Amino acid sequence: MFDIRAIQEQVLYENVRAASNEQTASKVVYGAPTDTAVSDAEWVASSMQKLEHAFDKPAVEQIRMRCQCGYGMEERLTLIKELIAASSSLEEFAGHEKARAAGMFYRDGALYLQFFFCPCPMLATVDRLESDTWCQCTRGYTKVLFERAFGCEVEVELLKSIKTGCDVCLQRITPKGAVWRG
Repeated sequence: MFDIRAIQEQVLYENVRAASNEQTASKVVYGAPTDTAVSDAEWVASSMQKLEHAFDKPAVEQIRMRCQCGYGMEERLTLIKELIAASSSLEEFAGHEKARAAGMFYRDGALYLQFFFCPCPMLATVDRLESDTWCQCTRGYTKVLFERAFGCEVEVELLKSIKTGCDVCLQRITPKGAVWRG
């Protein structure tokens, strides 16, 4: 079994370091040298507070979006490409039974992706987050996934997060180029 905490610490460290320096990365991820080991839930809350303190909101979002784990990406990419091949528009794409089963739907010219549970294993023991900072990694995951599948840039907005008190996790996915040609 892999150690999700160690993976997340390393990914967060590397992305904070890339945006600043090793000292800031160490402080955000590991805290002060006198800090004691904490639970995953405590680490998530503490590291996100330190991240929010060290950077402005756009930088925090970009750092967290780069922290996406990529778990199960190829399987999901295969499904999305299959749905694209069987569709001629975004509305038709989202209307397929497999798309709906995966939490996708179409409304007002955009694709939406929702979950009725938090898919993040790091948040399994977290009841509630103070902000959606941790959840920005799902935007990064969704952006990479759909840009690879659609072959164009996409904008992904995190609209709701279960861990911040919402009833669902909800993202809006807007392609910035043509997905279907011809």
